[in-house]
Amino acid sequence: MNIQIDTLAYTNKLRRLAPGQKLLFAIALLIISNFAHPPVQILIALWVSIWTIFYAGIPTKIYLKLVYIPILFWLTSLPALVINGVTINYLNTIQNDVINGVNIGDYYFYISRHGIEQGWSIFTRAIAAISCFYFVMLTIPFADLLKTLRRIGLPILITDLLLLMYRFIFVLLNTASELWVAQQSRSGYRTFSLSMKSLSLLIGQLLQRTIEKYHQVYLSLESRGFNGEFQVWHSQNYYLSTRYAMEAILGCLILIELEWKRYLF
Repeated sequence: MNIQIDTLAYTNKLRRLAPGQKLLFAIALLIISNFAHPPVQILIALWVSIWTIFYAGIPTKIYLKLVYIPILFWLTSLPALVINGVTINYLNTIQNDVINGVNIGDYYFYISRHGIEQGWSIFTRAIAAISCFYFVMLTIPFADLLKTLRRIGLPILITDLLLLMYRFIFVLLNTASELWVAQQSRSGYRTFSLSMKSLSLLIGQLLQRTIEKYHQVYLSLESRGFNGEFQVWHSQNYYLSTRYAMEAILGCLILIELEWKRYLF
């Protein structure tokens, strides 16, 4: 999946659209989503998904797999938001918030109306923000993104750290995949006790091999006369699209108008 994502960033239909134009579009929608209400956030997520799937040509299956990841994290945190508990002495103070509940000893556990509203608000905000992030990740190659960030004034130290983090994400995933396949081929996950033992060994080996990889990168940089700044190549064959710019501006204005009307009424 990680290699496929990087490949899509270089082969999508919006590849030659100026990175600054795509980044500005995503940032504008991200800002709007942070201040908008759930209905507008859902519209932002749907609109960015249309850009990603239809305009950029990203396969729907891959995009849905990526969206599934934050939804899974949201589902794991949902019970903590929705299920609340109080002692029976305070039962009369939560009547307006209770949808359904049950007594267990001296405590009353219930499904919270406010918790459901909060969980829904977190979901819409997260899905809108993650859609903007995926649009950038799937349509702008990382080297072009770094060059654009440097051009707008982001400190070189930060962009270099981003480059190292990006590089070692792939190293970490590839190393973990190799170790897991080796353990799986030796029936290392046949039982629960073996799975826990294999997992602990995998984590230990992963840390050791990652440190070794980092040392190798450090030696290679030193041997090439690294002067404290990574140089990244990027193509200059980009174009600015008036049609996409007008559609983006018009869409953002409509979203702001919808949010303003909702705020007034």
